Amino acid sequence: MRQREIALQEALHTTPEPPQQFIAGVVCCIDCDDPVSPQRLRAKPNAARCIHCQSQEEKAHGPR
Repeated sequence: MRQREIALQEALHTTPEPPQQFIAGVVCCIDCDDPVSPQRLRAKPNAARCIHCQSQEEKAHGPR
């Protein structure tokens, strides 16, 4: 029960992933417009940023 409470609290303090951007049917990074790698999409299917831009975002604003 305690783990559930912790998970719910964490969910309340996280911001949702921004919507993905599709260009010609390919998921592209919302920051640099480069295609998001297939490996990243397998790991996180709703990724909106390439790994480089996500890393920069986390350095600037913390992990989400």
